[in-house]
Order: sequence, then C-alpha cells, then structure tokens
Amino acid sequence: MNHTTYSTRHRNPWGSALSRCAIVAGLLALIAVPVARAGENAGRLAFRVGKVITMDPGDTVINNAVVLVSNGKIERVARQSEMTIPEGYRVIEAPDKWLVPGIIDAHNHTVANFWWMDLNDMVYLTNPGLRTLETIEPENELLKDARAGGITTVMMIPGSGTNMSGFGTISKTAGKTVDEMVLRAPGSLKIAQAGNPEWYWYGVGRSFMNYNTRQTMEKAKAYHEAWQAFEAGEGAERPEFDPVFDDFRGLFQHKFPVTVHTQIYQVVMTTLDMLKKKLDVRTVLDHCTFDGYKTAPLTVEADVYAINGPRQYNFDRAERKMNGNAARWWQGGVKKLGLNTDAPVVPQEELPYQAAMACWYGWQPYPALRGLTRIPAEALLIDDRVGSVEAGKDADFGIWTGDPIDPRSACEMTVINGKVVYDADVRRRF
Repeated sequence: MNHTTYSTRHRNPWGSALSRCAIVAGLLALIAVPVARAGENAGRLAFRVGKVITMDPGDTVINNAVVLVSNGKIERVARQSEMTIPEGYRVIEAPDKWLVPGIIDAHNHTVANFWWMDLNDMVYLTNPGLRTLETIEPENELLKDARAGGITTVMMIPGSGTNMSGFGTISKTAGKTVDEMVLRAPGSLKIAQAGNPEWYWYGVGRSFMNYNTRQTMEKAKAYHEAWQAFEAGEGAERPEFDPVFDDFRGLFQHKFPVTVHTQIYQVVMTTLDMLKKKLDVRTVLDHCTFDGYKTAPLTVEADVYAINGPRQYNFDRAERKMNGNAARWWQGGVKKLGLNTDAPVVPQEELPYQAAMACWYGWQPYPALRGLTRIPAEALLIDDRVGSVEAGKDADFGIWTGDPIDPRSACEMTVINGKVVYDADVRRRF
C-alpha cells in the first residue's frame, strides 16, 4: 500500500457520501438474507432430518424422515423413502439432526422483560380478578432466549405471593402481537396453597389459607351455577354479571384447569381433596417438590397430572437419603408426569437441563422427554394443537443436534406456527 492511498483512507475510510450509501446498502442486503430465514413465513417448508421423535400416542420414532409444513400446520410426516417432496416447498436439510416437538413450560412467569414486573399483587390473599393476559410483552428478551432453547409454548401465570393470584395465559414464545402469541386465555387459574403465601402481611397459617381459598372458589361456583340454571331456562331472573367471577365459568365447565403451586405432602393432599375431589375442577399439580411425592398413590387415584420443578431433589430426613423428585413420583406410579422451570427462577431455556437432572437422580430419558412435550400439552388441554409432531397440529418443533435430554445437545433451529423463529446459523443466542 503506498503512502497516498493510506492517507486518503485514513482521512475518510468510508469514501464519498455516495460510496458510504452503497456500502451500507450492501451490508444491509447481506444481513437481510439470513434474517429472512429466521423470520419469514415461507408458507411451505420441507424438513429433511435424521430422526423425528413424534411423541404421538404410539410413541412413533421415524428415522431419515421428512416433515412437510404448510400454512403454519404440519401437513405430513413420513420416511424419505416413502415421500416425494412436492414442488413449491423450501427444503431445509438437517440429515444428522433430531426433530422434536416444541417444548412446553407449564409454569412460567416471564410475562415481561424482568421478573419483578410479574403480576404478583399482594393486596388480598385471593385475587380472582387478575389476569396475565394484559401483562404480556411480545418479543421480550426472555422469550427470545426461550426460543433458542427449543421452548415454543409457555403457561404464563401470576406470581405465588398469595393463595389465588389470578388467571394465567397459554402463549407461544413468538409473535409480534399478543393476538399472535396467545393460544388460550384464560389458560388456567393459578392457586398457591403454601410455600410463599405464608408471608402475606403479618403471616397466615395453612388453615386460614385453605379456608380463604375454598370460600373464594365456592362463591365463584355459586355464580357459575346461577348462570348455568338461567341459561338452561330454570331461572326467570337473569343473574347480575360479575367481572371478578365470570372467568371462573370456564374452569367449572372443565375448559381449562387450575394449576396449583403445591408442595410438601400435607399440602398436596389438601389440593387433591379440596380442589379435585370436593370442588370437581380439573387440577394440575405443579412444583410438586420437597416430599410431595409421598402422595403419589393419591395422585394416581385422582387421575391428576403432576408437573414437577424447579427443585429436582429432596433430602428426606426420615429416610436419611437424597431423592430425585421426578424419580420418586414415577416410582410411585404417577405416569402423567412433567417438568417446569418456574422461570425466571430457572431460565426457561434450561428446561431440558431440568429433565437431565431428573434423569441423573433416577428418572428415565424417554418419559422425561415426554414430560417436556406431550404430557404438559395434555395437562393444559392443548394437546389438540401442540405437544407432538402429527399431521394437522401446529408446526411447532425444534431441530436438535441430538437428544434434548443430553446436555451436550443444542437446539439449532426453532419453528413456531410454521415460521423459523430461531436459527443458530444466522445468530446463535447462546
């Protein structure tokens, strides 16, 4: 390089204004190409992969498979030898990768960018009129992290500072607007029977907390039954609309569950007795930590789903041994068993690591993978849309380097509603 050339570049390394515009335009064009892959809805996509873990009712696993996606739905899943990819499909080649259903976090608080913005109103011990729907912030950084970990659906619930903190929302982790994200609202009613609400104001015991929860639920049930009678023509007088209790109607119609922050075996027993047996609402146990697994026979009898986490182990002083929580639930006969992170307590993208820990402490890998996908979908009554790779369901899945339960594996691509929303080849999140 001669001195003249160096001096010119030193004085103005970008050249003329026209040159600068050309350079910027070129850079933007280069950037736009890979970004389109990670955000554009191509309409029709064909994924050629090494293995598909369908998580369908038959637990089908297909090697050397093709998954066709059209208009946001899974169109067909078959062996490559049994399918010719139709014209008009953009083919994504991943011959040495696993295609796994989108992972579902059934207990999540990342409704906004920061955990302290979580809906956790401490005015009353029961807050039946609150909802997370109005607090959702699309495209926040925590949701971007979730997608990079293969998490496609979350139950965004209020905090557990009170016994009844309001209604949660089932949401996808991608979408420019709330309407694009929401799968169902209300998604569940959030109840915490113990393990935080004791701190309420001056402190309350379990007897009063259980009484307060029950009397709130009984008021809501009476409201529902009054409307039910009126709609059936059994009452001439139209009940007065109550915005606090109206969302409960779907709960008593079994359209969505109550998700209960419940742990310690005495508290889990009360959950099963009060909510499932006496109030007859669809009940999902979550947290289920400490020695809650001692209620496994009662949980099996009640036919209730247990979603365990974030604590994956417990030292039992009576037995004088360390126990894996998920393993003990499983050994006690609970097969409707899943996992959660309680994000951001544990980052939601680390839900597969929660499963790896559960297996380290005695659970089994394939049931653990089912506990990240199909089981939470069934528990939350969204298995008609997500939780497995089957024709007709939402095209929500991850492309992994191997088994997601193996901590050495990584999610390389995430697809939600037929759109590539994360691509490590474009920009690796972590």
